[in-house]
Amino acid sequence: MHRIFIALAGAVLAATAAAASEKTDVMAVVHRWADGFNQGDSKMELATCADETSIIDDIAPHEWHGAGACSRWKDDYDAFLKKNEITDTLATVLQPRHIEISADTAYVVVPVTLAFKHGGKDLKDSGIFTLALKKGPSGWLITGWAWAEH
Repeated sequence: MHRIFIALAGAVLAATAAAASEKTDVMAVVHRWADGFNQGDSKMELATCADETSIIDDIAPHEWHGAGACSRWKDDYDAFLKKNEITDTLATVLQPRHIEISADTAYVVVPVTLAFKHGGKDLKDSGIFTLALKKGPSGWLITGWAWAEH
């Protein structure tokens, strides 16, 4: 009986460690996306996205999907910044509110603060970044995300 308990406890601990590792791997993708965003490194940012992606954001046209969606969003976002004289954007990913992993899919809800200059004036905003990710041969990639300002 003692051996069964030890084996069961070991299996539970191993499963818990594996789940923690997957959550760390998923959040690493979210942080890489933010790092690319903050550094103005489109290549780094876009490398976190699957080719087939779905995006909802508060800038027009508000929705992008399909092949190359992240790249099209980035082009529209950059045009929005230029048109509105927004510079020095800095996204800070906070502690995730929710991470759910089911086999090779993940769902993440994470608050984000966004600091930027608008016409030279320092401003801050905050919102919720909700993401769906899929694990493939090269690791986790973002398959969808939505930004909700609050």
